[in-house]
Amino acid sequence: MQTILETERLQFLMWQPDEAPLVHALHSTLATSRFMSGGLPWTMERCQSRIEQWIDEQDDDGTTKYKVVAKSDGRFVGRAGISLHDEEAREFELGYAFNEDEWGKGYATEAARGLIAWFLGKGFSDRLIAFTHPENFASQHVLRKAGMREIEPRLIDGFVAPTFEIGASDIKA
Repeated sequence: MQTILETERLQFLMWQPDEAPLVHALHSTLATSRFMSGGLPWTMERCQSRIEQWIDEQDDDGTTKYKVVAKSDGRFVGRAGISLHDEEAREFELGYAFNEDEWGKGYATEAARGLIAWFLGKGFSDRLIAFTHPENFASQHVLRKAGMREIEPRLIDGFVAPTFEIGASDIKA
C-alpha cells in the first residue's frame, strides 16, 4: 500500500479498490454520517463509488481523501485528506471523518495539521478551505486548532456552512 503521509501517530494510505467495507463501517451509523452530505448512513454502493472517486482524484490531482490507520497497530481509524472542491477556481478542500470509537483522541487535529503542512509544503496550491455543518462544533474547533481561520460562510448541500481557510503564508509565519 502506498503511504502518502505519516504524522506522529497516523499513517495516510492510498485506498485499494476492495476497501469499500472500511468506508461503509465508518459511515454506516447516524453518529458518523449526520453532518455529512444528506445526513444519512452511506450505502455500500455509495462507499464503493467514493473509493473509485478517491482513486481517480489521486490520479488526476495528486491528492484525495486517504485511508487513515494508527501507526501503533495498523487499525483503520478513519479517512482524511484534501480534494479539489472547485475545479475552475482550483480550490482544494480539507475533510476528515473518524470512527466513533476513535473520537476524543486528537486524531482529527493531528490529521488536519499534518495534511495542511503536507499539502501547502508540496505546493499543490497556496491555500485551502474546509467547511462544516453548522452544528458540528467539534469539527469547527479542530479546524481552528489546526490554524485555519473562519471566512464568509458558503451554501453547501442546502445549508449555510461555516467555512475556514489557511494559506501557505499562514504556516510560514
